[in-house]
This record gives sequence, C-alpha cells and structure tokens, in this order.
Amino acid sequence: MAEALITVEVAWAQPERQALIEVQVPAGTSVFAAVEASGILQVCPDIPWPGCPLGIFAERVADPSVRPVQAGDRIELYRPLLADPMQVRRERAARAAEAKKARLRSGGA
Repeated sequence: MAEALITVEVAWAQPERQALIEVQVPAGTSVFAAVEASGILQVCPDIPWPGCPLGIFAERVADPSVRPVQAGDRIELYRPLLADPMQVRRERAARAAEAKKARLRSGGA
C-alpha cells in the first residue's frame, strides 16, 4: 500500500523577493522535514538555515522537528527582526509626546 501524501506550502519573503513552494510530503512529516523536502533552501540560499524561526499561518511553531504538518498548511520561514518592535513603539510615542509639548509651548493646538 502506498504512503498517503499531503500537500503543504513553504514560504519565504524578503522585501525584494518572495518564494512560495508547494510540496507533497508523507502524512506525519515534521515541519522541519517539510521545509527541507520543499527545495526552498536551494532556491533561496540566503535563508539562515537551520535556526530560522518557523510558523504555520503566522503562528510560531515551538518545536518544528516534532510538530507534524497537516494538509494545506503554509509553513513560513521568518527573517530576524531588525529592530525590537516594543522599542520602536516607545520611541515613536516619546517623539509624539515631545511634538505635542512643543506645539503647546508655541501656542498651537
């Protein structure tokens, strides 16, 4: 009897380039193994593999070597953050508060 195959997608995106590869893997294949089976690592050699954070439909996978994929999953390889989002928000709020103070000091509304 033939092993049941399921179809999943593997996605990688950079500002200037995106790759979305559909691959068929045996049922029970781990997220990690599905990424390797997709061939995306050859198509996009700039992917920091292994160690690249992985997710399925924007939800981070804690242990991709154990988590099995399901038919229709879109596995996403995430790039490292260039800046801490919380720090960026704090800095933006501080700039907005300072601009508001400056407007009030100058008599503006």
